[in-house]
Amino acid sequence: MMNLPDFSKPLPFLLATLVIFIVVIGRYLLIAGLFYGVFHLWFPGKWNCRKINERSYKGGQFRREVAWSTATAGLFAVAGSGLLVLWQKGLTKIYLDVHDYPLWWLPVSLAVAMVLHETYYYWLHRWMHRPAIFRIVHRVHHDSNITSPWTAFSFHPLEGVLQALFLPLLLLLLPMHLYVILLQLTIMTFSSVVNHLDIEVYPKGFHRHFLGRWLIGATHHSLHHKQFRYNYGLYFTFWDKWKKTESPLYEQLFDEKTGRGKG
Repeated sequence: MMNLPDFSKPLPFLLATLVIFIVVIGRYLLIAGLFYGVFHLWFPGKWNCRKINERSYKGGQFRREVAWSTATAGLFAVAGSGLLVLWQKGLTKIYLDVHDYPLWWLPVSLAVAMVLHETYYYWLHRWMHRPAIFRIVHRVHHDSNITSPWTAFSFHPLEGVLQALFLPLLLLLLPMHLYVILLQLTIMTFSSVVNHLDIEVYPKGFHRHFLGRWLIGATHHSLHHKQFRYNYGLYFTFWDKWKKTESPLYEQLFDEKTGRGKG
């Protein structure tokens, strides 16, 4: 193991938390800012797609979303430092040498982790929509009735904790290389930003493609923020399709917003 400080001690733990926080919030600001700049400011109306909701954003919405997202980043950072402690004590399945497991396990472990994350999030998300739970835990996220890239991590702290628990728990059981973990976290950020973009970036007919029909995008998730009782997924649509919680308006709205059938 590398010569690292003991992260279970207060000062190294706090320094690690600060570094992880800077990485998490920096990645969020970079990716959300990039998508907001490209699709909402620099090239609105391009890419053969249109804004899903025509109404304007609420006053101060972006500021509130960034504030909540900053708090979420802090919770993710604490969870990351806790994971470092568990790793240093040999309690996780994280590995650093790619040859510790067969090379084919690198992409397979990523796929397994994403499917398990999808499953965790889908059922957690449905639970958070129970009225009593929603008012306490999930309402902050739905205050963004029209979503933006900045909505991606805009959670109440209780929801942030529930979101942050998944990866440490997973890594107690599932072997994953460090770089694969970082890749999944980056995919998660990109996916969250794209899903909340309120502009459909996928091409015309993609929701009928053999791959596209299983991927969530801005149209799919925008309907969740409008209808509440449909489209609970995170990355993929398979749980929504299986449990019949995919919005019946999805295909029609996707066609409309990507200009299907227009000259």
